[in-house]
Amino acid sequence: MTTDTAALSQAAEDLNRLKTEIRRAYIGQEALVDGVVLGMLARGNLLLEGAPGLGKTLLVRVLSQTLQLSFSRVQFTPDLMPADITGGPTLLKNAAGETEIRFRPGPIFAHVVLADEINRGTPKTQSAMLEAMQEHAVTIAGERRVLEEPFFVIATQNPIEHEGTYPLPEAQLDRFLFKLLVALPPLAVLTRIGLETTSEDQQSPQPVLSQERLLELQALTRQIVVSDHIAELAAKLTLATHPDSEHCPAALKPWVRFGASPRATQALVLAGRAHALMAGRAWVDVADVLAVARPILRHRIFPTFEAELEGITTERLVDDLLSAFSA
Repeated sequence: MTTDTAALSQAAEDLNRLKTEIRRAYIGQEALVDGVVLGMLARGNLLLEGAPGLGKTLLVRVLSQTLQLSFSRVQFTPDLMPADITGGPTLLKNAAGETEIRFRPGPIFAHVVLADEINRGTPKTQSAMLEAMQEHAVTIAGERRVLEEPFFVIATQNPIEHEGTYPLPEAQLDRFLFKLLVALPPLAVLTRIGLETTSEDQQSPQPVLSQERLLELQALTRQIVVSDHIAELAAKLTLATHPDSEHCPAALKPWVRFGASPRATQALVLAGRAHALMAGRAWVDVADVLAVARPILRHRIFPTFEAELEGITTERLVDDLLSAFSA
């Protein structure tokens, strides 16, 4: 399928306008904004990791406002129950004063769902998210309810505090397209934040794209051409995360316990398409796949106990892997 040049140019222009508007309210963190927009184009769930106060919640809220999407926020705590997320049957009185059972939708029924500090929820509660994240639907009291598109789960977690937290299971981590790290801004950005976010004339983000236009851009993303050698590159990157694979670099084999699933290959291809669309191109290049590989692989590679003792982090393993493929 060939993609119209005018459609590509218009898509790139729309996405640039979207990122510009987001950055008016969310100062700095250009790479983070790019990652969130890429994930949105690829219809992927996102995991944002950073210390408190870095604006993770603000970024998600601004994204929903600029796209005119419904937004809900779930604060995960150890006492949160699955029904607090999905909703369920509730006894209500109708206009005639009679009691009847009606379905009360939970916060999962929104376009953009912020799962704040998701690792503070128990495994039982986190399991309520799995079907929604993968199938864009939830099953409640035996009835399957489809969620309205577009649908994203954007979760946050704090890497500093571990008391009262539950590590996310690998099956749930695998359902996040990207894991994006939110870093402390540099001096110049912090200065701008102090000046621009405390004045009286601070403006709210304005709508840039409609819900319908976003769905069109998501469909256009999947029309970007992927050649066989690009798909093979994505597959080799995935296999290279497994120490028993012939494609794994020798320097990584002693330090990797387990690697990425086929979802990583799908993510590399799809996010590569989104990266090409943002550049206004109709085809995926090697550089597109390598550009999105780090946030895709950093939560899908699990180091050995020996690697942890030696201080070899997952970030270093990903860097070494990408260096081997970039050489």
